[in-house]
Amino acid sequence: MRHLLSIEELEKKDILDIINLAIKIKKKSKHYSKLMYEKSLLMIFELPSLRTRISFETAMTQMGGHAINYYTIHSPWGVGKESIEDVGNVVSRYVNAVMTRIKDHNEIVKLAQNSQVPIINGLSNKEHPCQILGDLLTIYEKGKLKNLKLAYLGDANNNVTYSLMHACSKMGIQMSIACPQTEEFLPSEDVIRKTKTKVFKNPGDATRNADVVYTDSWMSYSIPKKEKIRRTKALKRYQVTKDLMGITKKDSIFMHCLPALREHEVTKDVIDGSKSVVFDQAENRMHIQKAIITWCLGKL
Repeated sequence: MRHLLSIEELEKKDILDIINLAIKIKKKSKHYSKLMYEKSLLMIFELPSLRTRISFETAMTQMGGHAINYYTIHSPWGVGKESIEDVGNVVSRYVNAVMTRIKDHNEIVKLAQNSQVPIINGLSNKEHPCQILGDLLTIYEKGKLKNLKLAYLGDANNNVTYSLMHACSKMGIQMSIACPQTEEFLPSEDVIRKTKTKVFKNPGDATRNADVVYTDSWMSYSIPKKEKIRRTKALKRYQVTKDLMGITKKDSIFMHCLPALREHEVTKDVIDGSKSVVFDQAENRMHIQKAIITWCLGKL
């Protein structure tokens, strides 16, 4: 049994094992159609979800198992009537694994400490490991996992960026970030230092000769709508445009974890253009979820 709480806690071998398993399952999915027979995955949601929920539920179904959707708004834990420690002890007597999509990463850690089954972080305020493992699978399929340069543009103080930074550091990928030079948008100094990521003010400095250009929404779930105008003005310079993609390598790709807002963090001609692999990324969430569940349950 293994938990998957963050990319930071994984070894390079773990990442490669999960990616290689996802490749095998994707190529011969029928061979794994009974792998989770009579097994259940509890999915706990505090935050909205499209790709995470559907990809995990479909993954379990296609492997012969069952997924249970559970929303914290309906839980005694979610309304402050029960501790996360008790939740962990209870649910791990019912199901074989738990996937959580909740704000506070510390709550996920407490859940794991009190669970006898694997806990999978489907998203927290600290990291988004399942997303980034799926992204690495996509990058690998495009033939771009060696001698790679990845540029990230926009708001770099978020869970996706931190998981990317840790993943690139472990996989030997050169990562460059371009973002406003303020505390609101900069990654923490500790993670920059630990991952040896390069951070620039000028988007061109980060993007030039990149193999992969990556961005994320300027308005994540936790940001109030009233902040949209101010944040859009602050981040406008870091919009991924056709001109910026023009200084990347000839065979570069554009990535976005979705949901995307066209003409904000990325222009329509880029996200809907020939270099975009965003829907391959989205599909690979399902394949990587199968591998993550399998890896966590020790069924390699």
